[in-house]
Amino acid sequence: MAVIKPVVIATSTTPVASGGAIGTVVTPATTRYFAAVAAGDIGATTITIAATSFVDDADAPVVTFPTLTASQYFNVYVNGMLQQSSLSTISTTSLVLNTVDISVGVPVILEIANFANAVSTITTQSTISTPVVTITT
Repeated sequence: MAVIKPVVIATSTTPVASGGAIGTVVTPATTRYFAAVAAGDIGATTITIAATSFVDDADAPVVTFPTLTASQYFNVYVNGMLQQSSLSTISTTSLVLNTVDISVGVPVILEIANFANAVSTITTQSTISTPVVTITT
């Protein structure tokens, strides 16, 4: 005996989302460190300023710099002027300036901005339509 299978053809509409809103609050945190170039910082091709040469905004000595994450960036100011990012590198122990053309005693400011404190919340729920399924034979 042969098996007879029914054939069913169905179509449906795609659900559609409408409305809805997401609110995002970003609370950046900025930390600044201050130092002056010392004679021992100037090398043959770079100036390396140890983290321990810096003080923070509260004039407290710095032991190490934070390890930067993807949500952070740093700026370097030499004698009050913002420098190109390609001219410096930072590690937890030092700031390296790719130059030797800075005199002893010139102030250097390291600024680290942190944007990790971002919070997103759904302020208005979206409406999603129900798909319509149509069966034809």
